[in-house]
Amino acid sequence: MKYAVSLKSSPWWRRIQAVLFVSLLMIQGHAIAAMEFFSIADNAVIMYDAPSLKAGKVFVVSRHLPVEAIVKVEGWVKVRDSGGSLAWVEEKILSNKRYVIVIVPQAEAYQAADVNSSLLFEVQQNVVMEWLEPAVNGWIKVRHRDGESGYIRTYQVWGS
Repeated sequence: MKYAVSLKSSPWWRRIQAVLFVSLLMIQGHAIAAMEFFSIADNAVIMYDAPSLKAGKVFVVSRHLPVEAIVKVEGWVKVRDSGGSLAWVEEKILSNKRYVIVIVPQAEAYQAADVNSSLLFEVQQNVVMEWLEPAVNGWIKVRHRDGESGYIRTYQVWGS
């Protein structure tokens, strides 16, 4: 046929494919639309390469590690850590209590959300701290495990 147009090359076909793909994701699991952070609730939690206790064990993580939920599937959550690694974890071991991890060589905690306020303490890279207040103007309030609290720049931590 001289005037035949392939359906597969039409914009409508691409839209249909996209709708089908999104529908399939919705059936398979609950995709998380916005960044949703959790922390690991237990010590020595095994992370898996698939949503099953029979799946390969990827690594073990410690309590309070902040993770970002990517997708939820039948009691399992695929999470990303501060380094970008992806793994599956049982949903029941995630806590809504928020923590952040320092991602710069050294972060500074101030008395107020202002670099001109008193410097209270410094924190080394990979130290996990409790997230106390949401980000405002590029600052979050955190508490170190020794009890000290202060304001740290959001770009110095991951998980806020």
